[in-house]
Amino acid sequence: MDQIKIGKFIAECRKKNKLTQMQLAEKLNITDRAISKWENGKAMPDSSIMLDLCNELKISVNELLSGEMIDMKDYDKKTEQLLLELAKQDEIKNKKLMFSMWTILITSIVFYIGILIIATKFIPEGIMLGTIIVVSTIIFLIAGFISLKFEVDAGYYECKNCHNKFIPKYKEVFWAAHMGTIRHLKCPKCNKRTWAKKVMTK
Repeated sequence: MDQIKIGKFIAECRKKNKLTQMQLAEKLNITDRAISKWENGKAMPDSSIMLDLCNELKISVNELLSGEMIDMKDYDKKTEQLLLELAKQDEIKNKKLMFSMWTILITSIVFYIGILIIATKFIPEGIMLGTIIVVSTIIFLIAGFISLKFEVDAGYYECKNCHNKFIPKYKEVFWAAHMGTIRHLKCPKCNKRTWAKKVMTK
């Protein structure tokens, strides 16, 4: 999606409906700065507000996300293009989350092992050594929880039995046995526990 194109389209539709940025903002219960950011292509309207925005501008969500008015004869084609674009952006976002997850995990492991080696080699036994070990362990565990959150948020898990793609709760993933990002989870569709692998798209 072209944010600049969408922003210009929002501005055009607002003016066509004889609304100022302030008036549109009041109708949507947001600030006029948010409207300005949309129209300058610096931000996108939040999904929770899109329907209200479209109603005020008298356009469809499809037209909003396309950044142009759509002729009825091209509507299905535009919808298909938009869905493909959204799926592509979702996949890119999920890949970034997985990259972040591996970066945090590997960095925290290297940091933790490095600190333990240095601390046990150069610091004599006592309160200082114990404190360093405890603090570095806490940091390592926090990094692990953050990494797991990124893993859960990125994409889906695919059931090996029925191939259903689903997003489990964080708690389920936390307690599930795993091999890397492959986890032993219960599928909500077939109700069977399988080694569900991580996939980026639905």
